[in-house]
Amino acid sequence: MPQKPPALQRPLPLFDRANELICGVDEAGRGPLAGPVFAAAVILDPARPIMGLRDSKKLTAARREALAIEIRTHAVSWAIAECSEAEIDDLNILHASMLAMRRAIDGLHRRPTLALIDGNRCPVIELRCDAIIGGDDRVEEISAASILAKTARDAALVQLHAQYPCYGFDQHKGYPTALHLARLRLHGVSPVHRRTYAPVRNLLAELAAFAAGGAT
Repeated sequence: MPQKPPALQRPLPLFDRANELICGVDEAGRGPLAGPVFAAAVILDPARPIMGLRDSKKLTAARREALAIEIRTHAVSWAIAECSEAEIDDLNILHASMLAMRRAIDGLHRRPTLALIDGNRCPVIELRCDAIIGGDDRVEEISAASILAKTARDAALVQLHAQYPCYGFDQHKGYPTALHLARLRLHGVSPVHRRTYAPVRNLLAELAAFAAGGAT
């Protein structure tokens, strides 16, 4: 059976880099079962180009860290924001991601004229914006934001590992790996787990049913 051809990416929008102050925006951490979701916004300096910017997921951890230092040093402005596990459970991950992006944009010390967002939708902001599917590997401002969001979130999960070492957050960064799922069942749900995510929600339901059965 012939394979289905990949979906075509729409052409990048036309924008005037000479007269626009462009910020790239991306998030990190929608899929994990634990920890906040992070977002970053970056305005790059055309006079100080950074070589090797691309989707953070396609870079080694060491390369991401090196590029993150360059971005923070050479960018015109950058900001990182997050939404907590409680906000994710209250709002859902989509709306929490949009809120984190909005917070990151608001955290810039220079007001951009255009925001380019990775993905297929924009947060509600008082700013012209365009969503670009695959933008983290196609637009250098979004690539830079992807790198800052990813490195910030990874660092936060290493800190959570120091608080909750039994889960192995330093290894899986909260993603639902076999190790994480096994530790979750062994040690139960921590305060930093996202209770609306299926593996966590199902475990809580099992424990509640067990407790109810034991009480009868």
